[in-house]
Amino acid sequence: MSIDTFRPFETNLDQDQALDMLREAVAGADDGELFLERRKSEVISFDDGRIKTASFDASEGFGLRAVRGETAGYAHSTTIDEHALKRAVSTARLAVGDGGGTLADGPAGTNTRLYSDEDPMLQATFPAKIDLLKEIDAFARALDPRVVQVSATVAASLQEVVILRPEGTLVTDVRPMSRLNISVIVEENGRRESGGTGGGGRAGLIGLIGRDHWEPVAREALRIALVNLDAEPAPAGVMDVVLGPGWPGILLHEAIGHGLEGDFNRKGSSAFAGLMGQQIAAKGVTVLDDGTIPDRRGSITVDDEGTPSGKNTLIEDGVLVGYMQDRQNARLMGVAPTGNGRRESYAHAPMPRMTNTYMLSGEAAPESLVADLKDGIYAVGFGGGQVDITNGKFVFSCTEAYRVKNGVVGAPVKGATLIGDGATALKHIRGIGNDLALDPGIGNCGKAGQWVPVGVGQPSLLIGGLTVGGAAA
Repeated sequence: MSIDTFRPFETNLDQDQALDMLREAVAGADDGELFLERRKSEVISFDDGRIKTASFDASEGFGLRAVRGETAGYAHSTTIDEHALKRAVSTARLAVGDGGGTLADGPAGTNTRLYSDEDPMLQATFPAKIDLLKEIDAFARALDPRVVQVSATVAASLQEVVILRPEGTLVTDVRPMSRLNISVIVEENGRRESGGTGGGGRAGLIGLIGRDHWEPVAREALRIALVNLDAEPAPAGVMDVVLGPGWPGILLHEAIGHGLEGDFNRKGSSAFAGLMGQQIAAKGVTVLDDGTIPDRRGSITVDDEGTPSGKNTLIEDGVLVGYMQDRQNARLMGVAPTGNGRRESYAHAPMPRMTNTYMLSGEAAPESLVADLKDGIYAVGFGGGQVDITNGKFVFSCTEAYRVKNGVVGAPVKGATLIGDGATALKHIRGIGNDLALDPGIGNCGKAGQWVPVGVGQPSLLIGGLTVGGAAA
């Protein structure tokens, strides 16, 4: 029987022969797999009245891994054939040495499918996509005479994977992705400001390219730009902050989520290492990583080791109850894998990664959180950020924020950055809104040079004592 009899794609490998070589690679090892991938993607960008980018990429290859203890041997190739696989076996076996390991049990199977396997790129013709972007450009410019530049991008991809495991299990997954982004630049009295938004997920383009979807997206991009046009310099100092729902969960993802990945905790390099079962956050704080939400950007039917995706509670009512695990770290820590073994492509080994990470709602009305803010910042949009995993210290820039005094939302502020550390911020959460929202599907996460799509979410939060960097007050 050959792998080409299995979806999602054909190869020149015979399955039985590939399985024999995989077993040779992992003889005496603790774990391993053969990961085969085919990926294609399309990106079309319309910028400043013309097509800026129109690209189509296709790639395929395999990665072979043999794991023993804390060591992993990994080899990959863009050629999927017997000769390339034999060379990969020799390389991967270098990590196994004389062997002596006991091969771990394979992951349990699943019949669950969280998204369609339809190719989103085929749901509209190339000319139709160009016409769509031109229509968006014209619409956004007509909304306000201050609009001087419009950028719109439509992107779609399809990733097909086959995972062959030493016990003979063959796992397949077909992963679609689509996205639409719109940004505008406005100018008034010589001052220029920008605003942008968008979204998507593991679904087709149909839902994104309809006018009922993209028109509100264009209006929102313009609204953000106009808010920034009126923004004043941000204050500086230690103050209370209210975070809006949805995308501001990126702060939760970076400042806390990475610190709850298994590898950092096994190695003791996380700010949360050794704190399992302890109160690490304010009462009422419950954080999940959930890769099982249908059609979401961060969702995966199975992870890149073949483990079914999970809905994993990380923090429950302020208590640390779980880490995100791939197979290797789970085995070394004596716990079960959680379906978080992810990789960017066949050229990368898997590691513990987030999927959709979010905080559950509390009971407070969002407006009451703002009303409790005596002198602080109401931040509803975020751009880039940085975090140090070892101590949880973070710096995030706000793309939309407002000054609040005595519970009254005042002028928008520009140039605000939020500075703090995740462990302290968790304990200083003083209010949790009842308005949990997930982001619109725009997140990518980087770790050790690998990028994967993710989702974030949270309700409105009142956090005490964050440092706000900006202009002098």
